[in-house]
Order: sequence, then C-alpha cells, then structure tokens
Amino acid sequence: MTRVGWIRLLVIVLAVGALELACRAGFVDHRVVIAPSEMAAALWRMIAAGQFTGEMTRTFGIVVAAVVIAIVLGFALGLLIHALPRVREALDPFFATYYAVPIFIFYPVLVAIFGLSPVPILLMGVATAIVAMIIATLNGLDRVPRVLTKVARVHRMGAVETALKLKLPAAAPYLFTGVKLATSYGFIGVIASEFILSPAGLGRVISDAYADFNNPRMYALILLLLIVAVVVNTGLHAWDQRWAERRGIRKP
Repeated sequence: MTRVGWIRLLVIVLAVGALELACRAGFVDHRVVIAPSEMAAALWRMIAAGQFTGEMTRTFGIVVAAVVIAIVLGFALGLLIHALPRVREALDPFFATYYAVPIFIFYPVLVAIFGLSPVPILLMGVATAIVAMIIATLNGLDRVPRVLTKVARVHRMGAVETALKLKLPAAAPYLFTGVKLATSYGFIGVIASEFILSPAGLGRVISDAYADFNNPRMYALILLLLIVAVVVNTGLHAWDQRWAERRGIRKP
C-alpha cells in the first residue's frame, strides 16, 4: 500500500474511532446514531441468521445489471456520437446539464408502465449511470493523438484494427474513469429508487427500519452498503493504478 493509501486508511480509522467514542460517551444520542461497533454487531447477527438474503441478492443483482448495461451502452453511444459531430454539438448542452435534472421524477411513470417490478429500478440505475460513460468515452476519443491516425495509415490498418490497437488503448484512462463513475452512479440510482416506491430490496428495508425507529437494522444495512461501495471502489482504484503503472503513469 502506498503512503496515500495508508493516510486514507488512517482517516477512516480515526473517523470511526471518533464516532465510537462520541456514542459511548453520550455526546451523540443513541436514538439518533448508534456506535459503529453496534452497527457491525447487528450486521453480523443479520448475516449469520440469513436475514434479508433475498433483498441483498435482488439489490446487488440489479446494481450489477444496471452498471453493465450503462457501461456497454454508454460506450457504444459515445462512439456513435463522436462519429457524428453535428449530433454531438446538439447533445453537448444536454450532457452538461443532465445531472442537474431530477431524473427520479420519472420513476412513477416507469412504475405505471412496468409495474412494481425490478425493471423501473434497473432503468433508473441505467439512466443515472449511462451519461457518465458517454461523456468519458467522448473525452477519451477527443484526446487520442492525431499522430496515431497517421501511423495507422502508414501501416495500412483498417478502421477496426486502428480502433482496437491504437485508439482504444490511448483512450483507456478516460474510459476507465467512466467505468468508475458509472459504477458509483449506478449504485446510487438503484438504492435511491428502492427508497422511493420499491416493494423490496435493501433500500426498502432501510426505509421501513427508519419508519419503525429500528436503528440497529437501519444502520447495519447502511454499513453493509458502505462496505460494499468502499470495497468495489477500492478494487477499481487499485486496478486503475496497476494499469497506469504498466503504461508508465504514476497516480496518487
């Protein structure tokens, strides 16, 4: 682990320790926030008892599906839009303001069309994540050195061979940034959608626990989501670092 990695770990440990001490000393009302150790204990009891296994499988399955669809479709749309300058010029203002629009207002419409099924949640996750991948693809292709096109012409490479061997490796850092952002946004989109109207899933269980003042259950599941998000993001960051080192780029 690098020095920056140790600093990040130290910050997390200090923050968790400070919250633990504040809760134990009574500075924080247990009716508002419970101690991290109590969250972990409650989470362990739920996992050991097999509680909410179906909700966990449903939620994480939808997250994975939404992220994969957003990455693949976002990359394909990015390629298409990049190849059509006039279309891109028309869509650029839309991309710039996309995340300023509360897209969750369309969730009731999706429920009316598809019912209270996983489909509206999946579509909300895709809608939240896909634009990040499109923008990353456009940025990556914009920054491909023009000299690579000349190299392809000299070696008489076809369009597909040029894209696979020259353009995509050159755009890879930006594409991977899009993958990381799409993963985060997809996770947020699915969980937030489950909070709104979903009849099942971890978001629904957390919402019900909040309404019932069941702090141990609510914070235990929140802790689970935090752990999964941190592990996934840490894994993607480590992969990105290793890939950068292979290209001779040093990242913090």
